[in-house]
Amino acid sequence: MSHRPPSGLAAVSAALLAMSRHLEVRDVLKTIVASARELLDAEYAALGVPDDHGGFAQFVVDGVSDEQWKAIGPLPRQHGILAAMLHGARTERLADVRKDPRFEGWPSAHPDMSDFLGLPIRDGDETIGALFLANKRCPKPEGVCGFTAEDEELLSILAQHAAIALTNARLYERSRELTIAEERSRLAHELHDAVSQKLFSLRLTAQAATALVDRDPARAKGELQQVASLAAEAVEELRAAVVELRPAALDEDGLVATLRTQVQVLDRAHTARVTFAGAGVRALPAAQEEALLRVAQEALHNALRHADAAHVDVTLARRDGATVLRITDDGRGFEPAATRRAGRHLGLVSMRDRANGVGGRLTVQSEPGKGTTIEMEIPGG
Repeated sequence: MSHRPPSGLAAVSAALLAMSRHLEVRDVLKTIVASARELLDAEYAALGVPDDHGGFAQFVVDGVSDEQWKAIGPLPRQHGILAAMLHGARTERLADVRKDPRFEGWPSAHPDMSDFLGLPIRDGDETIGALFLANKRCPKPEGVCGFTAEDEELLSILAQHAAIALTNARLYERSRELTIAEERSRLAHELHDAVSQKLFSLRLTAQAATALVDRDPARAKGELQQVASLAAEAVEELRAAVVELRPAALDEDGLVATLRTQVQVLDRAHTARVTFAGAGVRALPAAQEEALLRVAQEALHNALRHADAAHVDVTLARRDGATVLRITDDGRGFEPAATRRAGRHLGLVSMRDRANGVGGRLTVQSEPGKGTTIEMEIPGG
């Protein structure tokens, strides 16, 4: 049984370690693209991050000179095979991309490409990018080249790390939009508690793979599989943090849809079962909807990070002419009457202030060993 040359595994390890060395996302993307090209021994590699207008917000290439890239012209659009990867969410491995019926040609300065391997970069159910390579190098001039199933498997590992980079970019951009010191502090704690340990483990495992590359490629590949698992967990936890920073989604999606999305993300990111039920609630003034969202986020944070809950249920409903948000968990609970200090730590003061500030009220029911129920009621809805 033949093994991939150690230099290939070293390229994978270099790409993984780059995730913890670089702060600028574009630098990370460049490293991933260059490593993919080296690992799979291709002439060209590219990674595109789509925008909402049929184009690409970022498009990173390797194997094309700066002069050639300028001569090619504007960034590509989401059409042909690129569109199939982005919208169909499937891997494309082609012997000759030019013979595919979806091929729509390229600019005159574009390099000629034949064999092609591309796959979508996925964050949960969302396709957030496309990573692809072209022109597998032949070991012999007369050899028949083409990407293999093993190439596809290794590229999928890199794609998971591309997902981390892109999710982290969103997190960084959202963090700059925060204007309240309390929100900044909460984000810092979220990242430290939820993500830093995963990334630390990921880095150590990648370093172990690097150390094994030359003497035991098979074990090195096993370590890389563990890295892929850690990467998937880190993506979910980063995505959960990103979603919490998106009150702007209220304007487009409304409170019910926004809460449902956040609960779904948290359910994937944590071992606890998190559910949401909401129906029959009419739109509220923007300030009231944002207050309800922030109280829900704070209560969910407490239940998942501090209460050691196995189940957390969120409901939003109408009751006696009012809108009622209820978050119930089966965690360790506490004694509300004796937790002025703990209450401040758990954000109860902040939640009450938010409720009072929009004409609502907050009630807390809890008992040691019997979980907690937090309810916020606002007239109307």
